[in-house]
Amino acid sequence: MAKQRPAAELCPCGSGKPYADCCQPLHSGQAVASTAEQLMRSRYAAFARKQAPYLLRSWHRSTRPTEISATELEGVKWIQLEVRAASGGPDDTHGTVEFVARCKINGKAEKLHECSRFVREDGHWFYVDGEMLSN
Repeated sequence: MAKQRPAAELCPCGSGKPYADCCQPLHSGQAVASTAEQLMRSRYAAFARKQAPYLLRSWHRSTRPTEISATELEGVKWIQLEVRAASGGPDDTHGTVEFVARCKINGKAEKLHECSRFVREDGHWFYVDGEMLSN
């Protein structure tokens, strides 16, 4: 009887792809995001996987905090990402992504609806800031 391979872990970003083929190469520095949406999805996955170093690296220097503490990432379980609109392709220098992210914070269901701004410098996309939106 042939031994079954374990199912590939799906990426938290909601792409439907295995994590190893989606956001992991960005998190490890082996690849860079080609669009603002790809960067936003990789940042969501980094929040879900509690990868503070990647979050800081992908944050624009003009708005980046000095650190992200482990306590800011603990207690949050990211459940679902829905991208509603996106701009900022491989040849653009600016982009936006409107999204809804669902999570549980200490067991309580929460929803984050934001329009994030991104810039591309020297071939790398960076998160700048975001505007919270109502439902």
